[in-house]
Amino acid sequence: MAYVGIKRRKRMAEINVVPYIDVTLVLLVIFMVTAPLFHQGVEVDLPSAPAKPLEKIDENQEPLIISVDRAGKVFVNKSDTPREPVADEFFRNQIEEILSKEASPVYVRGDNGVDYGRVVTVMVMLQQAGAENVGLITDPTVSDSTMSDLTVKELDPL
Repeated sequence: MAYVGIKRRKRMAEINVVPYIDVTLVLLVIFMVTAPLFHQGVEVDLPSAPAKPLEKIDENQEPLIISVDRAGKVFVNKSDTPREPVADEFFRNQIEEILSKEASPVYVRGDNGVDYGRVVTVMVMLQQAGAENVGLITDPTVSDSTMSDLTVKELDPL
């Protein structure tokens, strides 16, 4: 038996990387499109206030943001599960642990419809956990002219 006339092809030793690059670029585009859509924390309807934005913010330091939703549930952005509510009994210990690792600014995002007392309770628990300065996050949609039109009589009917 002679093997005359049968040609053997050489095996290609190179890997074709073009499909891998294509897939990588598609994934990159998907991440670039979806990244701005991720909202920090839970959905909260912030109250409006004509407050000026903070002037000096350390961009390297991520703030600790406590969100209180309309139902009064508390969420912590730096927790292991930022989209899960934190029970009051575990809240203080979790905040103490986070603040002991790094001294980061603390902000509270309270929903416009939540009971004022609930937000105050959360702020007291933050103070007990060692947060020295706590800021409130508001929606800056109310203009200064709207607030200046209000008089003391409109605010206090006495």
